[in-house]
Amino acid sequence: MIDEPASHDDDLLVFADDAEDAPAAAAEAGRPWKILLVDDEAEVHNVTKLVLDGFNFAGRPLEFISAYSGAEAMKFLAQHSDIAVILLDVVMESEDAGLQVARRVREELKNTLVRIVLRTGQPGQAPEDQVILDYDINDYKAKTELTATKLFTTMVASLRSYQHLHRLEANKRGLETIVRASSSLFELKAVERFFEGVLVQLTSLLNLKEDALYCRTSGFAASLDGERMRIVSGTGAYSECIDHDLTEAVDSELVAELIRAREEGRELILDDNRYVGYFRSDNGSESLLYLQGWQGLSDWDRYLIEVFCTNVSVAHDNLSLNSEIIETQREIIWKLGELVETRSRETGNHVKRVAAYSAMLAETIGLSSEEVTILRFASPMHDVGKMGIPDAILKKPGPLTDEEFEIMKTHTTVGYEMLRHSKRKLLRTAATVSLEHHERYDGKGYPRGLSGEDIHIYGRITAVADVFDALGVTRVYKEAWPLDRILEYFNDQRGKHFDPDIVDAFISRLDDFLEVRKEFPDVTDGD
Repeated sequence: MIDEPASHDDDLLVFADDAEDAPAAAAEAGRPWKILLVDDEAEVHNVTKLVLDGFNFAGRPLEFISAYSGAEAMKFLAQHSDIAVILLDVVMESEDAGLQVARRVREELKNTLVRIVLRTGQPGQAPEDQVILDYDINDYKAKTELTATKLFTTMVASLRSYQHLHRLEANKRGLETIVRASSSLFELKAVERFFEGVLVQLTSLLNLKEDALYCRTSGFAASLDGERMRIVSGTGAYSECIDHDLTEAVDSELVAELIRAREEGRELILDDNRYVGYFRSDNGSESLLYLQGWQGLSDWDRYLIEVFCTNVSVAHDNLSLNSEIIETQREIIWKLGELVETRSRETGNHVKRVAAYSAMLAETIGLSSEEVTILRFASPMHDVGKMGIPDAILKKPGPLTDEEFEIMKTHTTVGYEMLRHSKRKLLRTAATVSLEHHERYDGKGYPRGLSGEDIHIYGRITAVADVFDALGVTRVYKEAWPLDRILEYFNDQRGKHFDPDIVDAFISRLDDFLEVRKEFPDVTDGD
């Protein structure tokens, strides 16, 4: 049985009483909830807007979008992914136009967040029990029962449901970001992705605006003057500020407040709408957190923020320590390669140039970012086996005899044996480079006479990088070649000494190669 609608005046009075609970001041600042009205009768649109005039929920007003057919509704839904509620008529251009919209919203647009309230003037046309079972709608109302009071109640219930689902979706996105970051901690900016996910999680849990940033600096700084405070994560308006200096990325007024929080060593509440948190870990690292768009934090909220900053600071310290260990290992590799070159009276910059050349070639031919990085730090050890070659041969100023050359060639296997038993991928890669960088594409190289793609791609790449550098610099046994002679040599040896594809990659990056040569020039004893 359908209740008789109450008088319009009574409904407006009830609606006004209920609406008084919502904070009017917040409504001015809050982003509106988008409501899509779908009905082929203009009067239905007008009455709905009139009844809900002045309505707000959670400090946010309503913004109405009117569609007069199912087709028009789908157009607006495709344009506005943030529509919160659809008040949907059933019978429009066809008897089931509204039902088809509901189906397409869920199945085609994959929009599971928007709340769909079916409104029909002909309940028998779309029986409630059948519609509820067959379509993913959230409420079913006959137009005759939607008094102002019930429309108000329906809107509150729908928006509350949408808000909760939206928070859950934001939490899910934050968790997914954290999981992705944790699986690739050593990739470029992985730490920033980790912080981004945690910050999204926090702003969602506290129901805040998406404009937030997290800043951190080393606890070993002597003073604020000249110190770099870097933004490690940001959302909303600050999403483009990641890795920027704080003083360059935000306005001077906010910088002053952040500095004040740090100097006073405490949290600040700004304009009753913004929060600045300052936290210092046991190891001396410092963190600043800025959030905006909240209307007061509970004790639990503040505890959650403090736990967030403490945990993120610890995580960042651990990641930084791990990065320091990796950088130390890489520096040892550099020094080892430089030691070999110094012993043979050649500049240590040779290994730096070969590393840069090898990385560029690997990138150009399409190797993964991980392989590019591995080869960059493995290629400097291509000649590590020369540590086992006698000085009389290694430092001989003139051409080697056949017997001496046979001894010199053993540096490939000596280096391989030195490194191949390591459990570290980087050193195993260096072993392969050491063994195969003197193989030739035509099979006439050493030590094993491999040819074509039987030579590991790392060996083929390093061969081009090493020979280019060796030809272009002065060694104890030769003068540097001019560039045109080097290019002629590579074109002649394409498919013979060198992999043709890698020679092509080298030619395409020639300007970059020459820039590297300028950046790391040879240094003579007189310099």
